[in-house]
Amino acid sequence: MKDEQPSADQPEKGTPTSPESDKPRSRAAFFKELVILVGVAVLVAFLVRTFLVETFWIPSGSMEHTLDINDRVLVNKLVYDFRDPHRGEIVVFEAPASWRSSMADKEFIKRVIGIGGDRVVCCDSLGRITVNGVPLNETYLHRDESGVADPPSRDEFDIVVPPGRLWVMGDHRSESGDSRQNYVNTHDVVQATIPVDSVVGRAFVLFWPLGRWTWLTVPETFDSVPPPGN
Repeated sequence: MKDEQPSADQPEKGTPTSPESDKPRSRAAFFKELVILVGVAVLVAFLVRTFLVETFWIPSGSMEHTLDINDRVLVNKLVYDFRDPHRGEIVVFEAPASWRSSMADKEFIKRVIGIGGDRVVCCDSLGRITVNGVPLNETYLHRDESGVADPPSRDEFDIVVPPGRLWVMGDHRSESGDSRQNYVNTHDVVQATIPVDSVVGRAFVLFWPLGRWTWLTVPETFDSVPPPGN
């Protein structure tokens, strides 16, 4: 019996097809992979923004000139899952309702001056705020065009920060709705401080505009502040 031979219009098994016949399949595979990659990228971006890092736009002059209006910072949202905020750090937090001029003003950005148990006083004989008896050299305070710095505070106060709360102030003291202002208005240290749990994260880098790029580090003056009660 003769072996069967492939007909002219039926390619032998195993014979490669022409490049033209692969095009529909290749295009389909490419678009499928593209959709998967885009989906993964979107998911990663969502997870990073939700749990790790978020950008924050500076809406007011309360932190000038450390942070100016329309600056953008990166906020580490994970760090305070492992520890509480430290003195001198710049934090983004959900403001108490009594601090807001409108309900749209949900998130504020300020510098931590005192933590739970700290005694924060204004002011010593040289006009400096003290924390646990140690005066702060606040070189980061706002300066006007002639180089004159804001006073640390125009109002006197002597408070102890309740446990689990933070005393926060803006670097542009004359333009900042912060713990000092709220204490002057209410004389209630609880209303003048914020819960640690309200902190969204730590602002750690100013990234926009590029000409102002800088790390937002803790000023050295906070290194000499002792723990509460010492």
